[in-house]
Amino acid sequence: MAEVATSRTFSATSDQLLVVIDPVARRADGESVRIAKDVLSAGAAGAKVCLPDGPEEFARALARRGSRRPVVVGDDRALVRAVTLLHRQRELADCALSLVPVGGALSLARSLGVPTGAVAAARAVLDGAERRMDLLVDDSDGVVLGALRIPPVGGVTRVREGAEGAGRPWLRTCRSLMHTLAPARPSRAVSDPEAGPARLRVEVDGSTLVDLHQPVESVSVAPDASGTARVEVRPVAEAAPLLAEARTVTVSGAHFRYRADATVSGPVRTRTWVVREGAWGLTVPAR
Repeated sequence: MAEVATSRTFSATSDQLLVVIDPVARRADGESVRIAKDVLSAGAAGAKVCLPDGPEEFARALARRGSRRPVVVGDDRALVRAVTLLHRQRELADCALSLVPVGGALSLARSLGVPTGAVAAARAVLDGAERRMDLLVDDSDGVVLGALRIPPVGGVTRVREGAEGAGRPWLRTCRSLMHTLAPARPSRAVSDPEAGPARLRVEVDGSTLVDLHQPVESVSVAPDASGTARVEVRPVAEAAPLLAEARTVTVSGAHFRYRADATVSGPVRTRTWVVREGAWGLTVPAR
């Protein structure tokens, strides 16, 4: 993960906070949410707490924050959602985002240096420092904070499924009932059609790293030092992976899905990612 030198530190007495508590976090761990809210409210006079019921209210709260510093209480998906919204509003450059990780998916937050305990994370919000980091931005204006992988692996939420269920709890209830009533399937290994070799063209800064005639097991891209992305391609017939560093990465070929941070996107036929150096800031414990 590429980092830029810390640009500023924060003080509990100098900043007004907007604390946006993701509804998934409230359902997943209400006690950690309460602790985080108490620590932030006690440490920052005039902190405003917002309890959005869904993605639209989450977006409105961020858009109407004014001069307040935004603090997201939620998991990796809530963090990515906040960065995406600020990026699309073209406000990332002047906004230092803070996170108190609460929920099931916290591996991204951990890798970014955010404490995963509610008390420690809330104290870092109050007295921490801003760390500027690189960002991958794709040609659909999506963002990647940590890494992306083709093909995706399990344990993620697909964008389409998340959009369909948002704000409609009755739909989730019906799906849960259907799964309960459905007969159990035999416990045998089932092959994933997207987990096998794929024929993809991977281009780095305009040069072809691997072409369609050579099947690959996986492709991974992650921000690296000096404003570049670290690219790793594992061809089926090669013992060692193909490695490269680039500012622009394009993947094309048959329809493919990819995992970006905590979400699976696609299928798409082509996608280009560009590195934005020092594009976003996150509050972490002061060193």
